[in-house]
Amino acid sequence: MILQGTQCAGAAGKPWLVFLHGFSGDSREWQAVGESMADYPRLYLDLPGHGASASIAVNDFSDMSRLLNCSLISYNILEYWLMGYSLGGRIAMYHACQRPKGLRGLIVEGAHPGLRDDHERASRRASDARWAARFRHEPLEAVFADWYQQPVFASLTEGQREAWVALRSRNNGEALAAMLQATSLAEQPDLRAALAECVVPFFYLYGERDDKFRAIARDLPAISYEIFHAGHNAHRENPVAVAERLAQILHLPIKDTL
Repeated sequence: MILQGTQCAGAAGKPWLVFLHGFSGDSREWQAVGESMADYPRLYLDLPGHGASASIAVNDFSDMSRLLNCSLISYNILEYWLMGYSLGGRIAMYHACQRPKGLRGLIVEGAHPGLRDDHERASRRASDARWAARFRHEPLEAVFADWYQQPVFASLTEGQREAWVALRSRNNGEALAAMLQATSLAEQPDLRAALAECVVPFFYLYGERDDKFRAIARDLPAISYEIFHAGHNAHRENPVAVAERLAQILHLPIKDTL
């Protein structure tokens, strides 16, 4: 069993760019950004419970990382940069902390490195259980209408909220609920110490209107970049700026990124 994805060819000899989307997204989420890097081979994956991988389930982050490894091998990807947004970014950080062979760099957008205490974990676990129950039993349009009222999405316009609710409501509620709980922030270890010991370049992007993740960026052992005119989902709100930043990162000599 492997994750399904979309492959795009690039120049021979360059590392692959592997993109991981956020919760309730799919492999198309990063493509507007990735198309600007046509000289690199690219893989856009559908995470478990999403898109063409909707029938795939994982139990926890360790299971997810093993599945990602198997998927990369199946696509014959030996050297790669891993790029992830939100849930995809949390998966990418966990995966990088396992020091997988072939990983050449890590680029994360708006993702949490992990909670620090049991009280925060308990609160998040209860919150995610409530959301999961709603995803399982209520119309997705109603659930996502409330989902995008959360503070982290405060910068969205009403038109953006309506568009995202319509888009995300095409998912399978049961599959989303299973993935939400398996990869809950409550079940994720605090990765800060492990990230500090990572031997690959680590870059972190956040939107200028995303105050929560601006603060998180200051607490990470990463080179951070603010994306102007964007909130939490920067690569969707300002894909041109994100693409330009990724191109700059990828063209930097490795010695200048450490």
